[in-house]
Amino acid sequence: MPSGKSVPPSTGSLRLDAETAIVLREAFHKIEAQYRTDHHGLYDYVRAVAGKLARVDTFYVGFLQGSNRVRYPYGYDSGKFDDPATHIYGPSGQTAWLLKHRQTYRFGYDNGAVLQGGVACGDTSKQSADAVTVPLFRPADDGSRDQLFGMVSMHSYAPDSYDDNAVRAFEWLAGMIARVLTRGAEDRDALRLLPAGEDSPNSLTSDHVMEYLSNRIASLRTMAADALTAGEMADPVKDQLEALIRTAEQTQSELIEMMLDVDEGPERRFTSLTSAQQGVAVLLVDGYDNDQLATELGISLNTVKSHLSTILRKYDLDSRAQVADDVRRYLAR
Repeated sequence: MPSGKSVPPSTGSLRLDAETAIVLREAFHKIEAQYRTDHHGLYDYVRAVAGKLARVDTFYVGFLQGSNRVRYPYGYDSGKFDDPATHIYGPSGQTAWLLKHRQTYRFGYDNGAVLQGGVACGDTSKQSADAVTVPLFRPADDGSRDQLFGMVSMHSYAPDSYDDNAVRAFEWLAGMIARVLTRGAEDRDALRLLPAGEDSPNSLTSDHVMEYLSNRIASLRTMAADALTAGEMADPVKDQLEALIRTAEQTQSELIEMMLDVDEGPERRFTSLTSAQQGVAVLLVDGYDNDQLATELGISLNTVKSHLSTILRKYDLDSRAQVADDVRRYLAR
């Protein structure tokens, strides 16, 4: 079995045919130049490159989150994009297999039995006749073995689509995805080392998500409006564009109103703290003990204990774990 570790090798060379090597060299330069921040474009491009090397009917990218969820931001089947989705995985299926074996899964290992044990992807009226799923790894924070954080999967409805050459190429492409994503995470970690200003970039909040969605919907609304004024068109098309504009306007309004329903308790409690107490509260989310708090903040243990006592009183809670949960809700607002 191939190792499946989705990091391009630093020494030696892959056993690939010359034509595949040329395709991958071109892919390397385009990915480095164009897709460092455009993740959707990255997945789209890798899918297109994979399709140059072998038949790819279904292609998706998934990321592990929490203890039992996989989020799929990108999926493509039979020439059409699939809606992003989230699934809970169990003890069988592809995700569980990858976590157990930590290597590339190939259809031929079990004639696709693992695929049947999980959530179906692509056209559910068909069954994959060949498949390759490559795990994505990134370095662990504590220096232990690399962390499996996602997967890239290619499926074909025709048997025997993926020979060893194609599998090695897919692993190399998945390694490029892992490199781009890991570098992005490292950049964000570097930014987190800076003192937070009034508009801290340290935490993604629901405010940021809502603002992003509203701006993207506004762009779609503008494109539809521009199309309406671009020239003559059939009435059905005009009606559909007008309906799209109305739906976009309604969705933007609903997004803002949804924010009004967000529980403001965590924010109210957090902002009742002094800046020094807020620094302690944020570190509680990461599970810091008293000694670690003192070292990180450069204060004495007595000061740490005093801050914690005041925080518990202001929050009217009994434990630091409860405070951490409440602060976590605030940071994710």
